[in-house]
Amino acid sequence: MDVDWRPSAGIDVLRLRARLNAAIRGFFAERGVLEVETPVLSRAGNTDPNIASFSLEFSGRTEGAPRTRWLRTSPEFALKRLLAAGIGDCYELGRVFRDGEAGGRHNPEFTMLEWYRVGWNHLQLADETVELVQAALALVDRNATILRSTFGDLYRDALGIDPFTADDITLRNALGDVRIDPEGLTRDDWLDLLMTHRIQPAFAPDAILVVHDYPASQCALARIRDDGDGVPVAERFELYLGPLELANGYHELRDADEQRQRFERDRAMRAVRHQPAPPIDEAMLAALEAGLPECAGVALGIERLLMAMLGSNRIADVLAFDFARA
Repeated sequence: MDVDWRPSAGIDVLRLRARLNAAIRGFFAERGVLEVETPVLSRAGNTDPNIASFSLEFSGRTEGAPRTRWLRTSPEFALKRLLAAGIGDCYELGRVFRDGEAGGRHNPEFTMLEWYRVGWNHLQLADETVELVQAALALVDRNATILRSTFGDLYRDALGIDPFTADDITLRNALGDVRIDPEGLTRDDWLDLLMTHRIQPAFAPDAILVVHDYPASQCALARIRDDGDGVPVAERFELYLGPLELANGYHELRDADEQRQRFERDRAMRAVRHQPAPPIDEAMLAALEAGLPECAGVALGIERLLMAMLGSNRIADVLAFDFARA
């Protein structure tokens, strides 16, 4: 059997990855943000209908607890439990897992950096995320211009449509010659397709773009703000370096009842799509009940950052062994 045993990434890239990890730890040490480690396996999974979790069966004693355990898709729920316990500003740099995501820009296991700042909102955290990305670019002697836009302004400027008020037909027509099977697609799916097919590809390669204040329907775990104009927005941001999305951050929701309702909506959507529904993380909801401090959090993909730093479109170029060689 002819097996390619060699790494998918070059040795120089693996050395750069080590330098990036060290720079990240130095970045947070200077700011007094504590590094923590949380479980990779959990009795609860991610209910987001757009993210698929791996599960496995534990063969040992469980003392009545479920044998099915879920590989984390992010450390978010565990980190929020630590925040509710009073740990303060914290971050984790570690492996996460997502089923069904393998290809040019995706790998089923990858490294995520996630951190939380107590007393901050999403815009303050976006500024710090920009600082971190700039520090990473400095490792390869690059810099980038900084751009900021609301979600609404981005769509109005790029496509001439208002993403908060345009109907589904207008959104579909804005895709132009991009043909997508509309079966089962929601309004948010059309907005996402416009971003990935029409807007993102035009982003300047040497620009960091922060997009903030999303439609309330895309709130995920972010709080919703109502400015009194009839168009509520989710207090979240995404950060792009060139056409690559690197980070997704929230002004975190602290209401346990509202969070439970969102989880249940996720599970209902999963049922409609005939997807498995991981159990809700009751421990995280209990932490919200106990009192999550005012905070903002963000997750950043390390492989995506390395790809953007090097100008690569292949995630295999920055992994020691990608999925095909693992």
